[in-house]
Amino acid sequence: MKPRIIIGSVVVIAFIIFGSYSFMESNVEYTDIAGAMTKHKKVQLKGSWNKEKQSAFDARSSQFTFWLVDDSGRECKVVLDGAAPNNFELATSVVAKGRFTEEGYFHATEVLTKCPSKYEAQPSELKKTS
Repeated sequence: MKPRIIIGSVVVIAFIIFGSYSFMESNVEYTDIAGAMTKHKKVQLKGSWNKEKQSAFDARSSQFTFWLVDDSGRECKVVLDGAAPNNFELATSVVAKGRFTEEGYFHATEVLTKCPSKYEAQPSELKKTS
């Protein structure tokens, strides 16, 4: 076989392998705390911020720590690399992307917040249609 065909085939196979690996790494599934503890890959935890427990930003390590409660009522400590997301205090729900560590906390690389919409009417403002 010609060297060009061999080199071209190797390059194509390398791109296919790299693309497949990138797709599998970006495919992050939602789970609860119990499921995240058993999986050894990156997952997304959906829940709410427990405002009763202390949350803090450590300037030395540049990490924000807070407590997340999932839909089943389980709670875990979340450590985010970086500062708290915008509007974190107003969030109605939180999604943390990351994985559990051997130390027993969820190490998040990204936290997304869902805030109440300013365009939604308050229950007292809704008209009765009867």
